[in-house]
Amino acid sequence: MFPISRLLSSSPLHACRLSSRQFSASRLRNKSSDKQPDKLKYPDSPSPHHSDLDSFVSYAKRTGLGQSSTVYVGTHYEYKVAHSLSRYGFFLKRIGGSSDYGTDLVGTWTLPSPESSTLSMRTLVQCKAGSQRVGPRHVRELEGAFVGAPVGWRGAGVLGVLVSEWPATKGVRDSLGRSQWPMVCMCCSRDGLVSQMLWNQRARELGLDGYGVSVRHGGAGELVLMHNGRTLPLRKS
Repeated sequence: MFPISRLLSSSPLHACRLSSRQFSASRLRNKSSDKQPDKLKYPDSPSPHHSDLDSFVSYAKRTGLGQSSTVYVGTHYEYKVAHSLSRYGFFLKRIGGSSDYGTDLVGTWTLPSPESSTLSMRTLVQCKAGSQRVGPRHVRELEGAFVGAPVGWRGAGVLGVLVSEWPATKGVRDSLGRSQWPMVCMCCSRDGLVSQMLWNQRARELGLDGYGVSVRHGGAGELVLMHNGRTLPLRKS
């Protein structure tokens, strides 16, 4: 089984000890050179009426879409996840649709890296809103999303992200560790607070080795990213 990087300690030293391999700036630049948001062709939005959280809320009010409806809850959560993860360096757009293989958001995750370079990974995101806890079958569904990914998010160098309102169960962690695909599992509340990030060995090999997370001081359990023991400030959303 591949080890999972469960970097949830509030101790920066502990997060630093869990990372060892370094990446040269030239290697990181090669990885990120063709993966920036402005060089990817994004699929069309599934709706002509909204494209972000604010426009969706306005649309829901105009049309009388109930806040307890499945459509509202799911769509609102997808936009909230995209908005919240932007603080960690994600650039995500909502796609969805009948042939999306469960993918809700696509984009990139750009992280600061050694020697002032950047690492940018293409990402496929599946969001699971509501009271249902995610299980191993959702990890398998995310594996299937790699096969049916949009053009531009196929092949090597793509990271799968599973986001839920609930922390990962032991079954999810075990499935994540066994997967041959680079994957991250996150817990993001309906209010947008990210309180858990786990990733597997394949994700470390893709570029996350050396990175970790810690609980932000005074952040009500909110996480911050770290690189080799150094805290990376959250970005303005």
